[in-house]
Amino acid sequence: MMMQPLRLEIKRKLAQRSERVKSVDLHPTEPWIMSSLYSGSVCIWNYQTQTMVKSFEVSELPVRSAKFIAQKQWVVAGADDMFIRVYNYNTMDKVKLFEAHTDYIRCVAVHPTLPYVLSSSDDMLIKLWDWDKGWMCTQIFEGHSHYVMQVTFNPKDTNTFASASLDRTVKIWSLGSPDPNFTLDGHSKGVNCVDYFTGGDRPYLITGSDDQTAKVWDYQTKSCVQTLEGHAHNVSAVCFHPELPIIMTGSEDGTVRLWHSTTYRLENTLNYGLERVWALGYMKGSRRVVIGYDEGTIMIKIGREKPVASMDSSGKIIWAKHNEIQTVNIKAVGADAEIADGERLPLAVKELGSCDLYPQSLRHNPNGRFVVVCGDGEYIIYTALAWRNRSFGSALEIVWSTEGEYAVRESTSKIKIYSKNFQERKSIRPAFSAERIYGGVLLAMCTNDFICFYDWAECRLIHRIDVNVKNVYWADSGDLVTIASDSSFYILKYNRDLVSSHLDGGASVGEEGVEDAFELLHEINERVRTGLWVGDCFIYNNSSWRLNYCVGGEVTTMFHLDQPMYLLGYLANQSRVYLIDKEFNVVGYTLLLSLIEYKTLVMRGDLERANTVLPSIPKEQHNSVAHFLESRGMLEEALDIATDPNYRFDLAVQLGSLEVVKEIAIEARSESKWKQLGELAMSTGKLEMAEECLLQAADLSGLLLLYSSLGDAEGITKLASMAKELGKNNVAFLCLFMLGKLEECLQLLVDSNRIPEAALMARSHLPSKVSDIVSIWKKDLQKVNSKAAESLADPTEYPNLFEDWQIALNVEATVAPKRGVYPPAEEYMTYAERSNESLVEVFKSMNVEGVPSENGDAAHEVIEDDGVEESQEDAVEVEPDDSTDGGVLVNGNDGDEHWVLTSDQ
Repeated sequence: MMMQPLRLEIKRKLAQRSERVKSVDLHPTEPWIMSSLYSGSVCIWNYQTQTMVKSFEVSELPVRSAKFIAQKQWVVAGADDMFIRVYNYNTMDKVKLFEAHTDYIRCVAVHPTLPYVLSSSDDMLIKLWDWDKGWMCTQIFEGHSHYVMQVTFNPKDTNTFASASLDRTVKIWSLGSPDPNFTLDGHSKGVNCVDYFTGGDRPYLITGSDDQTAKVWDYQTKSCVQTLEGHAHNVSAVCFHPELPIIMTGSEDGTVRLWHSTTYRLENTLNYGLERVWALGYMKGSRRVVIGYDEGTIMIKIGREKPVASMDSSGKIIWAKHNEIQTVNIKAVGADAEIADGERLPLAVKELGSCDLYPQSLRHNPNGRFVVVCGDGEYIIYTALAWRNRSFGSALEIVWSTEGEYAVRESTSKIKIYSKNFQERKSIRPAFSAERIYGGVLLAMCTNDFICFYDWAECRLIHRIDVNVKNVYWADSGDLVTIASDSSFYILKYNRDLVSSHLDGGASVGEEGVEDAFELLHEINERVRTGLWVGDCFIYNNSSWRLNYCVGGEVTTMFHLDQPMYLLGYLANQSRVYLIDKEFNVVGYTLLLSLIEYKTLVMRGDLERANTVLPSIPKEQHNSVAHFLESRGMLEEALDIATDPNYRFDLAVQLGSLEVVKEIAIEARSESKWKQLGELAMSTGKLEMAEECLLQAADLSGLLLLYSSLGDAEGITKLASMAKELGKNNVAFLCLFMLGKLEECLQLLVDSNRIPEAALMARSHLPSKVSDIVSIWKKDLQKVNSKAAESLADPTEYPNLFEDWQIALNVEATVAPKRGVYPPAEEYMTYAERSNESLVEVFKSMNVEGVPSENGDAAHEVIEDDGVEESQEDAVEVEPDDSTDGGVLVNGNDGDEHWVLTSDQ
């Protein structure tokens, strides 16, 4: 059988130029890469933000090895000055400095669980340091006859470690024993690097040498399993990838080579043009790999993080962890175990078997009896329950039809179709390069520019659509299909009856296939990560990891996922959709079929049938239904269904249903709701309701607007009392002023301790009260500034300082009786022109030298007005002095300085 390469995506995630990099390490929890440099410093980079977060100037000589000790928040570094240094990477403080060897330190290795660090050196020794004992050297390992280039702990047995030396050997040691357990001898030149296999059970390690090869060893049989040849210079770094079936080797030839860890076939060669490779770094649980070069650091991500998993219609999930196949059953979680939406399911994992190839995809057939695994350019079909091999062959990918047939893509130019009993039925050579195939109701073949659909029986072209396709999802009915592209997805209706009659009638099929085979229903501008159909509802998660569903082109967000999750399937009897993360944790979210059915019927306009489904939707979902109806413009129906009072209130406001709004406001006893209803009632002319609402809301400014607009003196009188009780003095003042109750206005200002304003108001409107107010003002001002208090002028003492004082008193006496009289609205025009007339001037013109003036009648009419206005001309026009509180300094006849009230202040 022809072996196909692993199809591993390799993406460069970080490229950072620097001095020569001698070692690299990944932090287990922070997004950090650490590089130790030949120049003597250690740098920590954040690969998410692409910025340097820490830098330590360690030595003037090269730092050949530095590692994170995450549990202590330390960095340990070994340098050519023979010292080991330990830093706290948070505070940047140096924790420890000690001379560890008598020659260059080549490597430091941190024990996974114990407080130990191993160091190896050009002095041919390996030393064990215990940081719990003050970094005491607790053991020395002697045995190598040349520089010891690298040491590494065995992750499967952390009591043992391996060392690589330029004496051409690798030695295996045990902690506590001075002599090596055994020596692996096979390289023809010095050994630079060594790493253990972590992926499965094989007792393997790999070494890299100056003989330009890497060797895979079985450390139980102490034999060389494979020699990897191909590098053109010394092999300087090696590793078994912890998550993928690959070996990585880095060389001074500038390349990193990827080899299949089972077949040892060369899969890929990476060359980023940064000269010699010196170091490789990786981490368990991650697909990131860091490469250290002469000219900087590169981080790459290999393969996809989407777990290889599949769920059948009964809730059985099968997944692949490396070559191991495991199964869990969602139904095994009892109904009594209440698992909240988004909470991890406590699933019991069973080992199902192993797979002879490395799985890159795994998928149940439609009835769930079989599972097909594809990878390494091959496929194997197993029975789902017993994991028995039923069929196999070559395939870059394999897809199922809805009837249980399947198609394999052997290459871009050859596709085969097999029957349900695994017999080859047809071989196709498409006229274009088939980059991907998709199964379902029809067989789809794609290039990067278009997709062609074919029927499974005869492989006749049904339709071609020009779109770049990332995935295809068919609904169970076979009438609807989603085509997902890079940035959007399309929902199409498949007209199967039209296609059948066209093909059965023997009509010709053109280059585009059957016309009108598909009808575009909706285009949604979102990227689908994974998706599935439930009835006429398409469920998917998007690029921002929201779990959404789409019914009739209407998208609803079900949940915001807090990490990348991938859809597995939907269990109708539980009304739950299930997802899996890259760590194989399974979670469920509730999505009611009845809700989907209701929305589908509404979208189709079948409200009668929709209303028969409504009773089966739980009450707690009714608001969701109402929001859906509102989005369709069906506000009245939404109001009938909605249960949340706030939402019902908003809907009723939109509809202008004042009685419903009032009911909710009465129940809620919310000022804001009464206020909203009041505004609505006022805008619709329902003034009695508006008044009631504004009173309930204690909306004084709204009531002021209402009563003043209506000229309702009684209402304004009530409002003045209410405002005073509530301490809303501004509103109270306005009410009293409009009513002409100037004495009460004045008293309110005094009670509010606004005495200067009271004095000014008295000067303008109630001159007879000026003396009383000045007296109060003097007492108040005495507490602060006695000189200023004494300087206030009282008109009873200094009438000469107050212009037209006697006239002002006469005006007040004449106008006062008319102040509480409110002419009806129809007399407005009689008064409209007089608002700017000065009563003092009018009064003067009436009484010139005791003789009534020619326009005395007009003057009399003005004074008959409820007029509370008075001339501003009776004020003394002088500049105010900043040192006083509301008065103006003038010189009296006797030469004394006095403060005189001016109404323009």
